Amino acid sequence: MSRLQEMLVFVRVVEAGSLTAAADQLDLAKSAISRRLAELEKRLGVRLLTRTTRTMSLTDAGHNYFEQAQAVLAAADAADASVRSESAQLAGRIRLATPLSFGIAHLGPALREFALAHPAIEFDVDLNDRQVDLVAEGFDLAIRIARPSDSQLAARRLTTVRRVVAASPAWWQEHGMPTQPAELASHRHLEYTNEGQSGWDYTTADGQQGTVRLRTCLRASNGEFLRDAAIAGLGVILQPTFLIHQAVEAGDLQPVLTDCDWRDLGCWAIYPTTRFLPQRTRALVDFLAARFGAAPYWDNCLSGQA
Repeated sequence: MSRLQEMLVFVRVVEAGSLTAAADQLDLAKSAISRRLAELEKRLGVRLLTRTTRTMSLTDAGHNYFEQAQAVLAAADAADASVRSESAQLAGRIRLATPLSFGIAHLGPALREFALAHPAIEFDVDLNDRQVDLVAEGFDLAIRIARPSDSQLAARRLTTVRRVVAASPAWWQEHGMPTQPAELASHRHLEYTNEGQSGWDYTTADGQQGTVRLRTCLRASNGEFLRDAAIAGLGVILQPTFLIHQAVEAGDLQPVLTDCDWRDLGCWAIYPTTRFLPQRTRALVDFLAARFGAAPYWDNCLSGQA
C-alpha cells in the first residue's frame, strides 16, 4: 500500500471515530483497516492510536501525524485538480445529506437535472431531518436549513428561506385573523419539535422585536405532517415557504403577518474545512446556488399577500 493510502486510512479512522465506521466509508473490511493501521505504525515505529474494546484515542505522535496527514491529502487532491482540464468530465461519488422534505420537493429535481448533465457522477443521498456529523460519517456535503454554527465546517448560502405563519382559511374565519403578532397567543399551535423553541421570535416591519407563545395542540418532527394538519384545520403553523407554497397557491393555507420577519433562515451548503473540495462537489454547489438564486421560486406564493 502506498503512503498516501496509508494516510487516508488513518485519517478516515480518526475522523470517523471507529474502525467500523471507517471501514464502511472506505468499503473495506474492518480487519483490513486494522491490519493497515498496524502496518503504518510498524513502518513509522510509533504508536498512533491507543485502542481498547470501547474507546480509541490519539497519542501525541498520532495527533501530530493526523494534522500533517490531513494537509498532505488535501495537497494531493489539489494537485490532481490543478492539472485536470476544465473540460474534463466530472466523475466520482458525492455523498450528500439533506433534510427530508426539502430534499424530496426541491433538491431532488435539481439533482436529477445535474445528474443528467454529468452522468459519470455517482450520488449517495441521505434524506433525514437529523443533523449529520459530516466528518465522522464521511459525508462530502450537507444541505441545511438553518444558521451555520459549527466553525469546523465551511458554509455557502444557496438561497434565503422565509418562514411564515399560516392556517386554513376556515381557521382564520372561525378564530379571527390576527393583525399583530401578540394576537396569535389565543390560537392553537402545531409545533415542529426539531426546532426546540418555546415561542416564535419576530421582528416587525418597524423594527419591534418580541416572542409570541401559543397553546400547543399537536407536536411532530416533520413539517409536511404539520402542514397537512393545518390544512385540515387543526391550528396554526410557522413553516418555511418552500414547504407550504403549493398549499398557499391552491388556497388551502392562508399566510398572515407576512411583513414580519419570523427569524428567516438560509439554505446552506455545508462541507468539512479539513478536506479538499473536489471539482465535482464544487460544481454541484455552484449549480444549486444558481438554480435556487437570491429570490427562490417558492416565495412567489407570497406575492400580493398582506
